[in-house]
This record gives sequence, C-alpha cells and structure tokens, in this order.
Amino acid sequence: MKPVQDRLRAALAGAARPFGLAVSGGSDSLALLHLVAQLGEGKLACATVNHGLRAEAKAECALVAEVCARLGLSHTELSWHWSGEGNLQAAARAGRYEALAHWARAQGLGSVLLGHTQDDVAETFLMRVARGSGVKGLARMRPSWRAHGMGFERPLLEVSRAELRQFLSQSGQVWAEDASNEDPRFERVRMRQAMGAMGLSGAQLAETAVRLADADEALEEMATGAAQRVAQLVGRNIVIEAQALAALPREISHRLMSAWTMWQGRSPYPARREALAGALARALAGKNSTVNGCALLAHKGQVVVAREARAGAQIPTDGTTWDGLSLLGPWPAGAQMGALGVRGLALAPEWRSFGLPRAALLGAPALWQGTRLFAAPCVGLRPEFSVKFSSEPPYLPA
Repeated sequence: MKPVQDRLRAALAGAARPFGLAVSGGSDSLALLHLVAQLGEGKLACATVNHGLRAEAKAECALVAEVCARLGLSHTELSWHWSGEGNLQAAARAGRYEALAHWARAQGLGSVLLGHTQDDVAETFLMRVARGSGVKGLARMRPSWRAHGMGFERPLLEVSRAELRQFLSQSGQVWAEDASNEDPRFERVRMRQAMGAMGLSGAQLAETAVRLADADEALEEMATGAAQRVAQLVGRNIVIEAQALAALPREISHRLMSAWTMWQGRSPYPARREALAGALARALAGKNSTVNGCALLAHKGQVVVAREARAGAQIPTDGTTWDGLSLLGPWPAGAQMGALGVRGLALAPEWRSFGLPRAALLGAPALWQGTRLFAAPCVGLRPEFSVKFSSEPPYLPA
C-alpha cells in the first residue's frame, strides 16, 4: 500500500488552491493538518467550529490554535448555535458546512479540506444499511462537492484512522479524544462496535461502498438520458409524459422524482421512498397528490411536478428574489416578487393557452406593484421577463 502522504497528494491533485482545513482537534483532522503542512502547499488556513454543545470544545479549539501557531498557520474559531428545531446532528452538520464556507470565502480560499476517513465510509455504510437505503445512499460518501459557494474535499477516504493515529504517534503529536466517540447512545458508535463484533474491517466495507459508487455513477447516466426523453421544464414546472415515466425501471423513475421533488419543493432532504412512491402512483392513476412541498398533478397524460401553492405562498420576499427564483427584466420602482396565486391568475386570462393545470400556475413567480400585477412571464404577461433559478433542475437543462 502506498504511504499516506502519496495517497493524500493524489487525492488533492485536482482540488482548488489555496486550501482551508476544518480541524476539530481529533486525530483525523489533526493528522490531515500535519500532512498537508508537510506537502508544502503554500498558503493554508485553519478553522475549528465550536458548536457550544460540549464543555470540552473550548479546550479542543485551544489545542488546534496551539498546533497552528507552532506551524505558522492562521486559525479561526467559528461558532454555531442550535436553534432547538429539527434533528440536532443534521442541523449541526449543515451549520458547520455553512460556517466553514462563509469563512473560506472571506479568506479567499479555493476549497476546504475535511478529515473524513475510510472508517467514516464504513460506519456510514452500515448506518445506511440499517435505514434501508438504496444504491445512492449506500455509495461511498462524496470525495468532493460544492455547497454555499465553496468546494469541499475529503482527501483521506482511502486512509484508515489507525494509519493516521500511527502517523501522529510516530511524529510525537497529541490529539483530543471525544468521549462521545465511545458512547453507545450514538448510532455511529454502535455501528463501530458491530463491525468489531462481526469481524468486519473498515477497508472491506469501504470497498463495497466504492463499488456501489461506481454503480451509482452508471445509474446517474441512465437517469440523465431518461430525463431528456420523458420530461421538460415549462416555466417553473417539470412536465413529464406519464406513460414514458411509468415504463422506466423503478430505480430510475425514483431517482428522477426524488431529485425533482427536492428541487421543486426546495427541500434539503428527499421525500421518504414510500411517500414518494405512493404520490407517484396516485399521479399515474390520474389523481393529484402532494409530497415534500410539491404538488404532483395528473394532467392530460402528463405528470406535472409543481410547487405546492400553499408552501410557496408562505415564503417571504426580499424584493428581488422569492422562493429560489428571480425575474430578469426591466423592474419598475417599488416592485416585489411573490406567488401569482389565485388573484394573479384572475388577472392573466391567457393562462389556459399554456397547457398547464391551474394548480401548477398558482406558485408561478410574479412581479407585483402593491396590488397591481406587473409581470408574470410564465403565463405570458410581459414575456420580455425571464425566470432565473438559484439552482438548476436536476437532470434537465434550464
């Protein structure tokens, strides 16, 4: 097996410089810090996110700051506080990435490096098996992605935690031990213990996750090709030929509908598989349904994935954007975006000529001057305006 340094160097070959490092004080991220510093990559900056959830966090931040000072690197302590809503671990993870991205952009960095290892791949794989995940969920965690306008990299996914701790010990380095890593109340700890009881190695499970990632990549190509054949974007709606959709392999139709309902519903999480399958079955049977902030509408042999009007109407506007959309065109003074709604639809009598059901147009973007409807390009009012999405619809050209 190649030395850790060589595997790290290969993993970072295409990553955007300069690097920022997310360092918690644990063995994995501290090893990453020392290894990257040894590569002589030039400018490096480090940050530690203090979630304010454990008394030990302050000391761990101080440990990282001390190591960075010895290495001549800058260190920033970032804060995140839980609102008390939703799942704590999911909220902490999302908040951590957002804080790191904001810090990295302010520092002028190209990407943020994270210390996830082969052990994390294996533990995550088992956690997702326990939840009944499909191929996409079981595939190895992404080695790189973008979020909040910043690139994130996991360059240690082929390196075990034991290797990193051996590297630190041989270098005379210390790290912080988080007591929660041995607490069986946490699912990840239970999975780690189960691996030991079953005699499974992290490398074995990680290899399975890698193979599933290869399968997932092939399925993604199939889904992209299928999307071009069965669907099109009309305004802000995804319009799908029902018969062609029903004929697709179940895995492909699920991928498409899961991604499209997440996008249309502006949800960070996919709908539960059972809920989505039930909503799609009703739509294919000619019945309307709602799921994940979307309306699935049966209309003249088509399934329309529309924004649920009630969900969109509750989204505030900042004047220039609304519900992930903006309108490009000659804005009048004092105009604001919002949903077209029932009132707007009554002011746009040509809407029937667009071939979409009424429910699909209630959540269309509109430009209002007080109570006056100024523009609604999705129903033909001032077509010189165009709709711009904050994120493109998956699998479809905008």
